Amino acid sequence: MKAIVINTYGNEDVLNYVDVERPEPKADEVLVKVHVVAVNPSDWKIRDGMGENFGLKLPLILGGDIAGTIEEVGVEVTNFQQGDAVYGMTVSGGFSGGYAEYAIAKADAIALKPESLNFEEAAAIPIGTLTAWQAMFDLANLSSGQKILITGASGGVGSMAVQLAKAKGAIVIGTASGKNEQYVRDLGADEFVDYTRQPFEEVVKDVDVVFDTVGGDTQERAFQTLKKGGFLVTSAGTPSAEKARESGVEAAFVFCKPNAGQLAEINRLIEEGKLKIHIETVLPLTEVKKAHQLSQSGRSRGKIVLQVGT
Repeated sequence: MKAIVINTYGNEDVLNYVDVERPEPKADEVLVKVHVVAVNPSDWKIRDGMGENFGLKLPLILGGDIAGTIEEVGVEVTNFQQGDAVYGMTVSGGFSGGYAEYAIAKADAIALKPESLNFEEAAAIPIGTLTAWQAMFDLANLSSGQKILITGASGGVGSMAVQLAKAKGAIVIGTASGKNEQYVRDLGADEFVDYTRQPFEEVVKDVDVVFDTVGGDTQERAFQTLKKGGFLVTSAGTPSAEKARESGVEAAFVFCKPNAGQLAEINRLIEEGKLKIHIETVLPLTEVKKAHQLSQSGRSRGKIVLQVGT
């Protein structure tokens, strides 16, 4: 099968389109014929060298978000069958990543594709949406009526977070550049702050929860917006425990985990029209280098996806 393989860490030039052996599913796994795979910031961060910190072994196929049809099921799998249209997260590491014609997934890490979505839209859901879900609901315990600040609200994770928070009944404040204001408001944000025109911490105060998808200085300043006893959760770097203590708040990093039950809940929101997916760009798998450059620029709105097969 064809796949994008990295044999060494580095910039996008280490991404090679080559032939590799097709993987075989274990008893509790399925083999998915990949139609579309999404590009996530974690992909190019791993490619740049973070994979070594994670203990991943080269050669490596990247890509955690897939949508496609089941080609083969393991002997213990009873809830899926060959030909099912599915989406979800791949098994990490080895030759089982999503930048390939076929990929391996655990049966409890995928769900049936909502009929209302095409494969491009479905591939854009898993990691970004589960990250937002687990950050806001599992870690920060966001509830109806609470106020949340979401940084990077126009990005792949942030855009899903805005919609999920609104579906929960929260009051949502989103930050992004001014050109994305209408987009973020259309997602459901109650308030919008253009971070290029004013420091958001000067106008946002006493929020219950911050979900930071940007990191760095943005994350540091976000502590100032929380009320005492509030919660900062981030998908962009480990938050400062010292800063959290000084601010009288809690802080945590969210590491996305596969969860078929949560995907089922997300499916329900999609079918109810409460969750919409925005695709920034669709490129063929062979243009993965361009996709990584676009993702790394930080200027994409919504998700970047790669077409693999039909």
